[in-house]
Amino acid sequence: MSTIVYIGSSLDGYIADKDGGLDWLQSVPNPDNLDFGWADFMGRIDAIVMGRKTFETVCGFDCDWPYSKPVFVLSHTLTSLPEAYDGKAELISGSLSEVLEMIHQKGHRELYIDGGMAVQSFLKEDLIDEMIITTIPILLGGGTPLFGELSEHRTFNHVRTDVLLNAMVQTHYRREK
Repeated sequence: MSTIVYIGSSLDGYIADKDGGLDWLQSVPNPDNLDFGWADFMGRIDAIVMGRKTFETVCGFDCDWPYSKPVFVLSHTLTSLPEAYDGKAELISGSLSEVLEMIHQKGHRELYIDGGMAVQSFLKEDLIDEMIITTIPILLGGGTPLFGELSEHRTFNHVRTDVLLNAMVQTHYRREK
């Protein structure tokens, strides 16, 4: 069982700008449309766990539903998801240990954790096993932070670092337990 973060961050640690925007993620020219390991990562995971705000952001993208894997939407406020997402996403709530147990009972073992609050919540409960963070060379000066306060340190071991397009830095960490 693994819970893995795969996310882009600004130099100052934000994953969305002050308006919730993500356009800055495309600020480094990528003429060959390289995926920076995304397809390999998606091939590795069984399911996606994302927060409500991330789900709403994805729903607002001008494209078809981008995931072929089951998506579980964490929310304590939603009572249902829009009908257009029936069969694409499932609403789930409870403590994170309960949520993980429910997802694992469905046979999913390798989980992609996505969204600021989801990542922060999983980290608070020491439930993140790996992080793959791509740092974009931009300072946003505010927005949605990747990390929040923790009650104690979380130590991760460096797995590898790659420089992408001579501009971005992708670093892979594994939790030391």
